[in-house]
Amino acid sequence: MCSERNKDAKRPRRATAQTVADLAGVSRSAVSRAFTPGAYVDSEKRRRILKIAADTGYQPNALAAGLKAGQSNLVAVFVGNMRSPYDSAFVGELAQALSGLKKWPILIDRTGANTDQALRELLRYPLDALILRGGSMSEEIVDRCARFGIPMISSGRPVQGPRVDNVCCRNTDGMTMITDLLISRGRRRFGFLSGPEEFYSSSRRRAGVLQALDRAGLDLVAEHPTDYSVDSGYGAARSLLSRASLDALVCANDATAIGALSAARDLSLNVPGDLAIVGFDDIAMAKWPTFRLTTVRNPIDAAVDAIIALLERRLVDPGRPEESIFLDPSVIERGTH
Repeated sequence: MCSERNKDAKRPRRATAQTVADLAGVSRSAVSRAFTPGAYVDSEKRRRILKIAADTGYQPNALAAGLKAGQSNLVAVFVGNMRSPYDSAFVGELAQALSGLKKWPILIDRTGANTDQALRELLRYPLDALILRGGSMSEEIVDRCARFGIPMISSGRPVQGPRVDNVCCRNTDGMTMITDLLISRGRRRFGFLSGPEEFYSSSRRRAGVLQALDRAGLDLVAEHPTDYSVDSGYGAARSLLSRASLDALVCANDATAIGALSAARDLSLNVPGDLAIVGFDDIAMAKWPTFRLTTVRNPIDAAVDAIIALLERRLVDPGRPEESIFLDPSVIERGTH
């Protein structure tokens, strides 16, 4: 019994190439060749190596193989405001696209006191690239990431720097378009639910509302900040609607707009009769029959496609000039305007 325990203690927890080589009575290089397409190894020897590998659970180290070829296939995705359904959906589609490209995403949460530790840990990995959800991330964090010297794609916030490419929705244009729509429908008393002040998307969307109102000779009657969540939108809308007479409420994202819809109903306001409520992003919930939210589409598919295209071009030619891709939003008319 003791001898068996000793054998188990000496046995490696994970089978290695050397484990397979020892059991098969071959060199470690023979094991490597057995798993390399096109590499020569005697057919009987290959069969024996592959059987022992299957029995022991051995798999070649993909990271080591990638590094030999000049790439690790690891891509860090520094996520943004995951309280927002838009960011959650965005990161899900991006992770799927990266996997289809045979790149393995490492998701890093940027929230709270763990940010500094996450950034330090990030640099310990041999990353092919870093992707930021910069539109819902503070400028300070984005700037720090841009100094890492790792090829970077910033999604949502344009960043200037060597080997930094950008994908960004035309936030200001989108919000101008939907505000113009409300003005054309006779709305005159506008309120605005903004996002966190440090978020690029929030400031650009606010600028779009103000531009449209200014052209129409109108002023913003009232505004209230949110953290881009449904709960925050509900509380902000109740506060705003209790102290201001509005006929239009423009929200910086769909989550806050959905919260605002619930607040309006609790206050017995008819939407859109008494009050128009619109959002930005076109998340999946926006089209639910319960909400039928009029909003601006911030196209996830187009953004992910652009990120993947920029990543492929950067990996093929690391020294190529930096590139920025701007995506056109579109107004989606439903039932709240």
